[in-house]
Amino acid sequence: MTNIHSSSIVAESAKIGENVSIGAYNVIEDNVTIGDNVTIGNFNTIAQYTEIDDDCNIFHNSSIGATPQDKKFGGEKTKLAIGKRTVIREFVTLNRGTEATGATIIGNDVLIMTGVHVAHDCIIGDNAILVNLVALGGHVEVGDWAILGGASNAHQFCKVGKHAMLAANSKIVQDVPPFILAGKHPLRYSSINSLGLARRGFSKEDTAAIKKAYRYYFRSDLNPTISLKKIKEEFKNNTHVNDIVDFIEKSDRGII
Repeated sequence: MTNIHSSSIVAESAKIGENVSIGAYNVIEDNVTIGDNVTIGNFNTIAQYTEIDDDCNIFHNSSIGATPQDKKFGGEKTKLAIGKRTVIREFVTLNRGTEATGATIIGNDVLIMTGVHVAHDCIIGDNAILVNLVALGGHVEVGDWAILGGASNAHQFCKVGKHAMLAANSKIVQDVPPFILAGKHPLRYSSINSLGLARRGFSKEDTAAIKKAYRYYFRSDLNPTISLKKIKEEFKNNTHVNDIVDFIEKSDRGII
Protein backbone atom coordinates (compact mmCIF):
# COMPACT_ATOMS: atom_id res chain seq x y z
CA MET A 1 0.00 0.00 0.00
CA THR A 2 1.27 3.47 -0.90
CA ASN A 3 1.67 5.85 2.05
CA ILE A 4 2.01 9.63 1.51
CA HIS A 5 2.45 11.91 4.53
CA SER A 6 -0.23 14.58 4.79
CA SER A 7 2.34 17.41 4.71
CA SER A 8 3.72 16.37 1.31
CA ILE A 9 2.47 17.95 -1.92
CA VAL A 10 2.01 15.63 -4.88
CA ALA A 11 0.96 17.03 -8.26
CA GLU A 12 -2.12 15.50 -9.84
CA SER A 13 -0.18 14.55 -12.96
CA ALA A 14 2.48 12.65 -11.01
CA LYS A 15 2.36 8.87 -11.41
CA ILE A 16 3.02 7.00 -8.18
CA GLY A 17 3.56 3.23 -8.15
CA GLU A 18 2.54 0.55 -5.69
CA ASN A 19 3.90 0.30 -2.14
CA VAL A 20 5.54 3.72 -2.25
CA SER A 21 6.40 5.57 0.96
CA ILE A 22 6.64 9.38 0.85
CA GLY A 23 7.61 11.06 4.11
CA ALA A 24 6.98 14.56 5.43
CA TYR A 25 7.27 17.88 3.59
CA ASN A 26 8.15 16.58 0.14
CA VAL A 27 7.15 18.23 -3.13
CA ILE A 28 6.46 15.94 -6.10
CA GLU A 29 6.01 18.11 -9.18
CA ASP A 30 4.07 17.62 -12.40
CA ASN A 31 4.95 14.80 -14.79
CA VAL A 32 7.02 12.86 -12.26
CA THR A 33 6.96 9.06 -12.48
CA ILE A 34 7.77 6.99 -9.39
CA GLY A 35 7.94 3.20 -9.66
CA ASP A 36 6.95 0.52 -7.18
CA ASN A 37 8.48 0.03 -3.72
CA VAL A 38 10.20 3.43 -3.69
CA THR A 39 10.94 5.11 -0.36
CA ILE A 40 11.29 8.89 -0.18
CA GLY A 41 12.25 10.43 3.16
CA ASN A 42 11.57 13.99 4.29
CA PHE A 43 12.07 17.48 2.81
CA ASN A 44 12.85 16.43 -0.77
CA THR A 45 11.83 18.06 -4.03
CA ILE A 46 11.26 15.74 -6.99
CA ALA A 47 11.13 18.11 -9.95
CA GLN A 48 9.10 17.79 -13.13
CA TYR A 49 9.99 15.15 -15.74
CA THR A 50 11.89 13.03 -13.22
CA GLU A 51 11.57 9.25 -13.60
CA ILE A 52 12.41 7.05 -10.60
CA ASP A 53 12.37 3.31 -11.22
CA ASP A 54 11.41 0.56 -8.77
CA ASP A 55 12.94 -0.08 -5.34
CA CYS A 56 14.87 3.19 -5.02
CA ASN A 57 15.54 4.79 -1.64
CA ILE A 58 15.86 8.58 -1.43
CA PHE A 59 16.75 9.83 2.04
CA HIS A 60 16.25 13.49 3.10
CA ASN A 61 16.79 17.09 1.96
CA SER A 62 17.67 16.46 -1.69
CA SER A 63 16.85 18.23 -4.95
CA ILE A 64 16.08 15.60 -7.59
CA GLY A 65 15.67 16.62 -11.23
CA ALA A 66 15.86 20.41 -10.92
CA THR A 67 16.61 22.55 -13.97
CA PRO A 68 20.26 22.55 -15.10
CA GLN A 69 22.80 25.12 -13.95
CA ASP A 70 23.44 25.96 -17.59
CA LYS A 71 22.82 29.46 -18.92
CA LYS A 72 21.95 28.00 -22.34
CA PHE A 73 19.01 26.09 -20.89
CA GLY A 74 15.78 27.46 -22.33
CA GLY A 75 13.16 25.50 -20.42
CA GLU A 76 12.98 22.66 -22.92
CA LYS A 77 11.36 19.39 -21.91
CA THR A 78 14.20 17.18 -20.66
CA LYS A 79 14.40 14.63 -17.89
CA LEU A 80 16.30 12.90 -15.12
CA ALA A 81 16.01 9.09 -15.22
CA ILE A 82 17.01 7.02 -12.16
CA GLY A 83 17.35 3.24 -12.45
CA LYS A 84 16.22 0.46 -10.16
CA ARG A 85 17.45 0.01 -6.57
CA THR A 86 19.47 3.20 -6.54
CA VAL A 87 20.14 4.81 -3.14
CA ILE A 88 20.38 8.59 -2.79
CA ARG A 89 21.53 9.93 0.56
CA GLU A 90 21.08 13.38 2.14
CA PHE A 91 21.65 16.80 0.53
CA VAL A 92 22.14 15.50 -3.01
CA THR A 93 21.46 17.59 -6.11
CA LEU A 94 20.73 15.83 -9.40
CA ASN A 95 19.92 18.07 -12.39
CA ARG A 96 17.96 17.04 -15.43
CA GLY A 97 19.41 17.15 -18.95
CA THR A 98 19.53 19.86 -21.59
CA GLU A 99 18.54 19.73 -25.24
CA ALA A 100 22.09 18.52 -26.03
CA THR A 101 21.22 14.96 -24.93
CA GLY A 102 17.74 15.30 -23.44
CA ALA A 103 18.47 13.48 -20.20
CA THR A 104 20.63 12.93 -17.17
CA ILE A 105 20.78 9.18 -16.56
CA ILE A 106 21.53 7.36 -13.31
CA GLY A 107 21.83 3.58 -13.68
CA ASN A 108 20.65 0.64 -11.60
CA ASP A 109 22.04 -0.13 -8.14
CA VAL A 110 23.93 3.16 -7.87
CA LEU A 111 24.93 4.55 -4.46
CA ILE A 112 25.00 8.35 -4.28
CA MET A 113 26.28 9.50 -0.90
CA THR A 114 25.72 12.70 1.06
CA GLY A 115 26.31 16.04 -0.62
CA VAL A 116 26.92 14.78 -4.16
CA HIS A 117 26.15 16.98 -7.17
CA VAL A 118 25.44 15.48 -10.61
CA ALA A 119 25.07 18.11 -13.30
CA HIS A 120 23.05 18.09 -16.52
CA ASP A 121 23.46 15.37 -19.15
CA CYS A 122 25.66 13.13 -17.00
CA ILE A 123 25.49 9.35 -17.39
CA ILE A 124 26.19 7.21 -14.32
CA GLY A 125 26.55 3.48 -14.99
CA ASP A 126 25.12 0.56 -13.04
CA ASN A 127 26.60 -0.19 -9.61
CA ALA A 128 28.68 3.00 -9.55
CA ILE A 129 29.43 4.67 -6.21
CA LEU A 130 29.77 8.43 -5.78
CA VAL A 131 31.21 9.01 -2.31
CA ASN A 132 30.36 12.05 -0.15
CA LEU A 133 30.76 15.49 -1.76
CA VAL A 134 31.62 14.29 -5.27
CA ALA A 135 30.78 16.96 -7.85
CA LEU A 136 30.35 16.17 -11.55
CA GLY A 137 30.22 18.83 -14.25
CA GLY A 138 27.90 18.59 -17.21
CA HIS A 139 28.13 15.64 -19.62
CA VAL A 140 30.43 13.59 -17.35
CA GLU A 141 30.19 9.82 -17.86
CA VAL A 142 30.94 7.33 -15.08
CA GLY A 143 31.15 3.67 -16.09
CA ASP A 144 29.61 0.60 -14.47
CA TRP A 145 31.12 -0.32 -11.07
CA ALA A 146 33.31 2.81 -10.98
CA ILE A 147 33.97 4.38 -7.57
CA LEU A 148 34.77 8.08 -7.12
CA GLY A 149 36.37 8.88 -3.77
CA GLY A 150 35.01 11.56 -1.45
CA ALA A 151 35.16 15.20 -2.56
CA SER A 152 36.37 14.30 -6.06
CA ASN A 153 35.52 16.76 -8.82
CA ALA A 154 35.11 16.05 -12.52
CA HIS A 155 35.45 18.65 -15.27
CA GLN A 156 32.62 18.72 -17.79
CA PHE A 157 32.76 16.08 -20.56
CA CYS A 158 35.25 13.88 -18.70
CA LYS A 159 34.78 10.11 -18.66
CA VAL A 160 35.62 7.59 -15.95
CA GLY A 161 35.87 4.02 -17.23
CA LYS A 162 34.11 1.00 -15.80
CA HIS A 163 35.60 -0.66 -12.70
CA ALA A 164 37.92 2.31 -12.11
CA MET A 165 38.46 3.48 -8.54
CA LEU A 166 39.61 7.02 -7.75
CA ALA A 167 41.15 8.29 -4.53
CA ALA A 168 39.47 10.93 -2.38
CA ASN A 169 39.87 14.54 -3.54
CA SER A 170 40.67 13.50 -7.10
CA LYS A 171 40.67 16.34 -9.63
CA ILE A 172 39.44 14.82 -12.89
CA VAL A 173 40.31 16.97 -15.90
CA GLN A 174 41.05 14.15 -18.36
CA ASP A 175 39.53 10.74 -19.00
CA VAL A 176 40.24 7.89 -16.59
CA PRO A 177 40.45 4.52 -18.38
CA PRO A 178 38.69 1.38 -17.11
CA PHE A 179 39.90 -1.16 -14.54
CA ILE A 180 42.46 1.08 -12.83
CA LEU A 181 43.23 2.72 -9.50
CA ALA A 182 44.06 6.43 -9.83
CA GLY A 183 45.09 9.09 -7.36
CA LYS A 184 47.55 11.85 -6.39
CA HIS A 185 47.80 15.37 -7.81
CA PRO A 186 47.75 15.68 -10.73
CA LEU A 187 45.58 12.58 -11.06
CA ARG A 188 47.50 9.65 -12.51
CA TYR A 189 47.56 5.89 -12.93
CA SER A 190 48.53 3.92 -9.82
CA SER A 191 47.80 0.27 -10.68
CA ILE A 192 44.95 -1.87 -11.89
CA ASN A 193 41.97 -2.39 -9.59
CA SER A 194 42.96 -6.00 -8.83
CA LEU A 195 40.82 -6.44 -5.72
CA GLY A 196 37.74 -4.94 -7.36
CA LEU A 197 38.14 -7.14 -10.42
CA ALA A 198 38.57 -10.25 -8.28
CA ARG A 199 35.42 -9.43 -6.33
CA ARG A 200 33.51 -9.11 -9.60
CA GLY A 201 34.60 -12.45 -10.97
CA PHE A 202 37.37 -11.52 -13.39
CA SER A 203 39.62 -14.47 -14.13
CA LYS A 204 43.31 -14.43 -13.23
CA GLU A 205 44.11 -14.60 -16.94
CA ASP A 206 42.01 -11.54 -17.77
CA THR A 207 43.40 -9.61 -14.82
CA ALA A 208 46.95 -10.45 -15.92
CA ALA A 209 46.18 -9.32 -19.48
CA ILE A 210 44.74 -6.01 -18.24
CA LYS A 211 47.78 -5.46 -16.03
CA LYS A 212 50.23 -6.18 -18.84
CA ALA A 213 48.36 -3.94 -21.28
CA TYR A 214 48.56 -1.02 -18.84
CA ARG A 215 52.22 -1.75 -18.20
CA TYR A 216 52.81 -1.16 -21.90
CA TYR A 217 50.72 2.01 -21.93
CA PHE A 218 51.78 3.67 -18.67
CA ARG A 219 55.05 2.07 -17.57
CA SER A 220 57.05 1.36 -20.73
CA ASP A 221 59.23 3.63 -22.86
CA LEU A 222 56.80 3.28 -25.76
CA ASN A 223 54.81 6.33 -26.82
CA PRO A 224 51.01 6.04 -26.62
CA THR A 225 50.54 5.30 -30.33
CA ILE A 226 53.11 2.51 -30.41
CA SER A 227 51.97 1.05 -27.11
CA LEU A 228 48.37 0.87 -28.32
CA LYS A 229 49.51 -0.88 -31.48
CA LYS A 230 51.42 -3.44 -29.42
CA ILE A 231 48.46 -3.95 -27.09
CA LYS A 232 46.13 -4.54 -30.05
CA GLU A 233 48.45 -7.10 -31.57
CA GLU A 234 49.14 -9.03 -28.38
CA PHE A 235 45.63 -9.00 -26.87
CA LYS A 236 43.36 -8.84 -29.91
CA ASN A 237 41.20 -11.68 -28.59
CA ASN A 238 40.75 -10.32 -25.07
CA THR A 239 37.44 -8.46 -24.69
CA HIS A 240 38.52 -6.46 -21.63
CA VAL A 241 41.73 -5.25 -23.21
CA ASN A 242 39.77 -4.34 -26.34
CA ASP A 243 37.55 -2.22 -24.09
CA ILE A 244 40.65 -0.39 -22.84
CA VAL A 245 41.84 0.28 -26.39
CA ASP A 246 38.39 1.46 -27.46
CA PHE A 247 38.14 3.82 -24.46
CA ILE A 248 41.54 5.37 -25.11
CA GLU A 249 41.01 5.77 -28.84
CA LYS A 250 37.63 7.46 -28.33
CA SER A 251 38.86 9.87 -25.64
CA ASP A 252 38.27 13.53 -26.48
CA ARG A 253 39.94 15.06 -23.44
CA GLY A 254 43.00 12.82 -23.35
CA ILE A 255 44.01 10.18 -20.82
CA ILE A 256 45.33 10.95 -17.33
